[in-house]
Amino acid sequence: MFHPLPIFIGLRYLKGRSGDRFSRFVSAMSTAGITIGVLALVIVISVMNGFEQQLKDRILGVLPQALITQQDGPFTQPEAPPAALSALPQVNRVVPLTRAEAVLQSAGALAAGSMLGVEPEGYEPLAAHMVQGQLADLTPGSYRVILGNGMAQQLGVKVGDKVRLMVTSVSVYTPLGRIPSQRNFIVSGIYFTGSDVDKSLVLTNIADAGRLLRYKPEAFTGWRLFLDDPFSVTALSQSDLPDGLSWSDWRDQRGELFQAVKMEKNMMGLMLGLVVGVAAFNIISALIMVVMEKQAEVAILKTQGMTSQQVLLTFIVQGASSGVIGAVIGGILGTLLALNINGILSLLGVDLASLGGSLPVDVKPFQVAIVIIGAICLSLLATLFPSYRAAAVRPAEALRYE
Repeated sequence: MFHPLPIFIGLRYLKGRSGDRFSRFVSAMSTAGITIGVLALVIVISVMNGFEQQLKDRILGVLPQALITQQDGPFTQPEAPPAALSALPQVNRVVPLTRAEAVLQSAGALAAGSMLGVEPEGYEPLAAHMVQGQLADLTPGSYRVILGNGMAQQLGVKVGDKVRLMVTSVSVYTPLGRIPSQRNFIVSGIYFTGSDVDKSLVLTNIADAGRLLRYKPEAFTGWRLFLDDPFSVTALSQSDLPDGLSWSDWRDQRGELFQAVKMEKNMMGLMLGLVVGVAAFNIISALIMVVMEKQAEVAILKTQGMTSQQVLLTFIVQGASSGVIGAVIGGILGTLLALNINGILSLLGVDLASLGGSLPVDVKPFQVAIVIIGAICLSLLATLFPSYRAAAVRPAEALRYE
């Protein structure tokens, strides 16, 4: 016998005898329960990861992820951004940005939004969402704007139409009194992200936005930071900045949305984790049945010199084997199903048009490994009590009536 004795006997008990069909059925159902629970948890977490990543790309790829402003007014155009900003961790690029709240007026409608004055060559993330026009059309002095699809529909305009752009934070004196700074702009492009950003964000050239805001030539609101991970703003916001600079980021505008998505993801994981827990603790009932059935055999093994610790390990091996098999199979099947879920849903005739044509899926191996290890740990925990009862069997009492 080349196997350690508890492992050898535990695996023999796991197979069971041909006549012991009920115990084998209960053990198989425990394994199947863990498999289904892990499978469901992996699929749901992968889809939730996909939704979160999609929101991050569509919203945080377009909105300013972090903006450094000056407390005493706009920046004047320097040769390069402050070295302290470029040296921050997670920061891969720093570009100038002008931002203000604005009101847009077309021939038949009004809409409120946020105006961003950008340098076209420094705002590539939006290029992937353009459906008409291109960012390069935002040349200085052309007074052109790019609208989201939702705002264009709300205003009833298309590419080539004119809209009046007004900023309420700056006013000018006219013979009619004091009115907001305003100017006619030409719609040169339309983008579509599939989020509420389409109804609120307006882009124009940074020089044209500065003129509308009555800035001095080459002045701008602040420095936009492009981050490797937009979710790192919590730690970055605690960084020491040069005196006179202020930090703001996407949490001011979209923090509640991503907090809600994170909470939903955690709650879904908790609920399906409880399903895995219930399936894991079904091992208790199966193992208790085996312990009751094997009392005489355990007593004989003890009389032949097997220690209580070896008996304990024997039944831990038997019970945990079901959890290990179920968790590994569930993790593998869940990963395969998550990667091919769109094709499977199409075969089943599920219409995904309302979800943008497909479910976003992001399978993270580390999360899958955590789910599998967690299910195995719950299975091990479920085996402790029945294994302890088996180790406590007294040979004399168990064999009294044999």
